[in-house]
Amino acid sequence: MTIQILHYEFLGPIKLAEWGPPMDEVIFVILAREKDIFNVIYVEQSEKTNQNDFFTKNEKFKCWLTHAGSEENLYLSIYLMPNSDEKDRQRIVTKAISHYKPICNMED
Repeated sequence: MTIQILHYEFLGPIKLAEWGPPMDEVIFVILAREKDIFNVIYVEQSEKTNQNDFFTKNEKFKCWLTHAGSEENLYLSIYLMPNSDEKDRQRIVTKAISHYKPICNMED
């Protein structure tokens, strides 16, 4: 299954609790599910996600829970960018944040 974010095909969404490491060079989007709608609440990039608690240890995890209501409503979509550098990934993240204005990217 895929979801289009900007003009990119992201894998997912899958329940955040169902993800499994590792992933290298990705952009990830955290979504809050509300009935049949997925709202973008956070966008970020990473060089490597090799820890099982990669997402739950994220400094914005509490924000995600607050806006999703529970971990059951948190979903993940990823865009694989093998052999990319941080600058390339960050360019797409910046565009996505500008377009979707995800609440957990906007809060300090």
